[in-house]
Amino acid sequence: MASRMKPAQGAMTLAEMKEFAGFSAATQRYIRRSLDIGLERQDAMDLWSRDIVEAASIRAQARIYERLHDVRAMLPEEPDLSSVEPFLAPLAMLTAFDLGQGRITTFSAYRFLYERLIGAEVRPWLPSAFCAAAALPSLHPDLRRKLLQSISEAAATASGWSNRQPAFFPQWVEKVSAAALPN
Repeated sequence: MASRMKPAQGAMTLAEMKEFAGFSAATQRYIRRSLDIGLERQDAMDLWSRDIVEAASIRAQARIYERLHDVRAMLPEEPDLSSVEPFLAPLAMLTAFDLGQGRITTFSAYRFLYERLIGAEVRPWLPSAFCAAAALPSLHPDLRRKLLQSISEAAATASGWSNRQPAFFPQWVEKVSAAALPN
């Protein structure tokens, strides 16, 4: 017997789709590309590279994202200080790379991406990594301001986080010409 999706799960998936639809086209593209690289779903170079600059960016992202396996393995179960540095330093480095690309410009877009790259268990750590990376002097001051202003007080000071895994993982969709659609 096939399992059925419960109405609450369907509503949450729809909410995730709506959230993704609210991001700019550049952010949506970057998230889909990042998921292809980070989750090793498809050949990102073949699918996403439009020119040599983007090809270089994809190669750099693939090298940086090699650390995702380690970050997932080091995800602390408890927030004790001995487990923070080995986990948070590489997470902040990954975050800094993504924020430095200029396509992830809000905490919500960052959270959306990293919940999918690492899993729901990373949620308590995302505000710390985001704020650390967003405050780095390597980012332009205007971008730093925009990023840091995008995190709400509620997100930065949450007392608890959902452990529900994300359900919607956006992917590349081929464009279909209007002439190819049935009447």
